[in-house]
Amino acid sequence: MIDLSESRILIVDDVKANVDILVRLLKDDHKLSIALSGEAALKASEKIPPDLVLLDIVMPGMDGFEVCRRIRENPATAEVPVMFLSSLDEVGSKTRGFEAGGNDYLVKPFEALEVRARVRSLLKAKAYSDAVKQKIARELQIAKEIQGGILRGNVQEVVEGTGLECRALMEPAREVGGDFYDVIRLPHDKVAIVVGDVSGKGVPAALFMAVSTTLARLIAKENPCPARILAQINSTLLEQNPQCMFVTMGCAIIDKKAGTMKYASGGHPSPVLLRKGQSPSLPYESTGPVVGVIEEATFESYEVPFTEDETLVFYTDGITEAMNAQGELFGDARLLECLTHPGDPLDLVRKAVANHAGDFPQSDDMTLVSVKG
Repeated sequence: MIDLSESRILIVDDVKANVDILVRLLKDDHKLSIALSGEAALKASEKIPPDLVLLDIVMPGMDGFEVCRRIRENPATAEVPVMFLSSLDEVGSKTRGFEAGGNDYLVKPFEALEVRARVRSLLKAKAYSDAVKQKIARELQIAKEIQGGILRGNVQEVVEGTGLECRALMEPAREVGGDFYDVIRLPHDKVAIVVGDVSGKGVPAALFMAVSTTLARLIAKENPCPARILAQINSTLLEQNPQCMFVTMGCAIIDKKAGTMKYASGGHPSPVLLRKGQSPSLPYESTGPVVGVIEEATFESYEVPFTEDETLVFYTDGITEAMNAQGELFGDARLLECLTHPGDPLDLVRKAVANHAGDFPQSDDMTLVSVKG
């Protein structure tokens, strides 16, 4: 927790005599900034966000209620405590102050001891809140590093010697995410590709993701059949799932020597098939329900040819559901169109999604895995 003497208080009042009183009262205990108008207060809080704002209401131009509302609208100052200091003592004014986002309201003329006590109380509350946020941020950073360790960084190393080329990435919408992928080397140079998307976001989804990834890695090596992998993960997740979470999952096993791919999907979107001389397509339908919900759910596998002329691009719906400021989804059509161009599939999709979203914030985890025959 920070030393309160390092806390900065922004005093906002158009009457210099009132400012002088507060400066004499607080200068020995805290750092101070001064603004003589509402407009100046907003500029000052933009430049150096304060730890507390002492705010007059009746000022020329922008009044204190509007200043408080704008402070709350700015992400940089949204949680800075605001205490109104005003000669307006009627209930209506106090109500408007709290509705505008104020944390406290003190009527002029005020007692020095009361001002000091309320200031210290608000600063202590903010300091404690800041300390908790910093602790959570540190823990989330550790969780992000752990999650990064679960996902394989260089999947090409896994497929060396099989004749396949593979790339993968996962970009969480928050510090940690619920998407996952894995590339698993199996006997006889077969390779399993698993891509999943856990319901929800944040830490709960990340924990469920870690469990799902570990299960996929273990089960695939013992039972290299896509349908059986999904069925066994489903039954294992159902044994302990108090939050009733679920995961969509696509699983492919590629045998380059035999020129085949076996595929099964639990509610997951079809990977994009890129075949030389043909348009990109989404040919593989789901072969079972989402994973982790239905007891004794059945999944089916089917086998299709997989040749040197083909590339599969697995993805999660954070790609197709990426949104721009107008509320338009990226969608299947844009996904397929961007993959008609020459270049690395993952780079093409990332660039197309970024161009579509613009400055609109990412709302869902995004995962891509490409495997070329």
